Order: sequence, then structure tokens, then C-alpha cells
Amino acid sequence: MNERIMVVEDEQKIADAITYALRREGYLVEAVYNGADALEKLKQFSPNAIILDVMLPGMDGYEILKRLPDKGSLGVIMLTAKEDIVNKILGLELGADDYITKPFDMRELLARLRSLLRRLQAAGEKQSDDRIKLNGVEIHLSKRTAYAGERLLELTPKEYDLLALLVSNPDRAYSREQLLDLIWGMEYVGGTRTVDIHIQRLRKKLGAEFNELIQTLHGVGYKALGGYGENKY
Repeated sequence: MNERIMVVEDEQKIADAITYALRREGYLVEAVYNGADALEKLKQFSPNAIILDVMLPGMDGYEILKRLPDKGSLGVIMLTAKEDIVNKILGLELGADDYITKPFDMRELLARLRSLLRRLQAAGEKQSDDRIKLNGVEIHLSKRTAYAGERLLELTPKEYDLLALLVSNPDRAYSREQLLDLIWGMEYVGGTRTVDIHIQRLRKKLGAEFNELIQTLHGVGYKALGGYGENKY
């Protein structure tokens, strides 16, 4: 096991406990105690995943998520002492993959981390074909970029994952529950409504020329429309 994990936690006792547990599991670990140091260390350490506290001095965890230069295959688990569901949803919408509320059981944190790393590995294995094109929309998997015609789409990590999944499987119908499981990888606190919101945002960003690519299946869910234009190659 050579996965690199960064722990960003300002309470040193908690950071030390997480670091110790991770190292016992065989992970390579770097611990930092504030947001500025975290962004600097990211460039040097290149972690596979970050365990990121929300409440940090100076720059909080949400701001760090916004400033990640390219999330790519980087996994993020948020640590939060806040029970407010809005704060949890905010972290997930900004690109976090999972969250855990303090106080937490170390075994649960390790289990969630293992699950996240498995999902990231599986996603990487699915990206053996670097490029997918469907009806004028093109996905560059290794770069995690998407184009509508010649226009680069400015997508959040979840928007990208959702579009890539649908375009990779044209004409396959997905229920909202399936999309939640495949994209968010857990029982998402926001419910199935978050799928509808992300689809609406994707259609808006695709623009009038390409937004019909994503079809609504009433009473079922969504699919990417195949059968016209250029398909996967």
C-alpha cells in the first residue's frame, strides 16, 4: 500500500491520532495544520486523498476545496463538527467525496477512506480510453475536461463525473438513485433532488445546441441520447 494521504487538521491531538492510525494501515501520511500550508504541500506531496477539517485558522476547508487547482483523481473526506445539513451539502457540492462528523470512530474513518480509494482506483481503470465523443460533446478522461463543440465546459467535479458517466453509456437509462450511488458513492444527504439540480446545471452549461444530449425519462431518470452525430471512439 503506497497511497499518499494528507491530513489537514488544526487540532494537533486529532491530527496525530489520524496520522498514527493511517501509518499503521500502511499509508504514506503528511499532516498540516492550516489551509495555506495545505495548498503549498499539495504541490510537493501529491496525495491520493485528503482528510480535510472544515474549521481551520485563516482559510477554512471550503476555501481549500475552491482553490484546489485540479481535483482530478484526488479524493477528499471532510471532517466537520457541524451537524447542520447545509454545511455538509456545501462541502459535497464544492467537490468533497465524503464527510464524517466529529467526534468519530477511527475505524469508520479508515473504512470510508478505503472505500473512497477503491472508487478512485476503479474510476482510473475505466479511463483506459482517453477520449469519448457523443453528438458533439467530447470528454477527455485523463485530463478530466469536457467540450461542447470547440467550447471548454467549466464544470464542477460532480458535474464532470455525471456528464462523463452518461456520455460513456449512451442510451442507457439511469434512475436518480443509481446516479447518486455511482457519482456520490454513498447515501447522499441531499437526496435525489441533487441529481435534478446537477442535470439542470449541465444542460445550461452545454448550451442550446447541445443540451438535448441529456434526456429526461419521466418516472425513471436520465440518459445521454445516442443515435445521432458521432459516437464513442
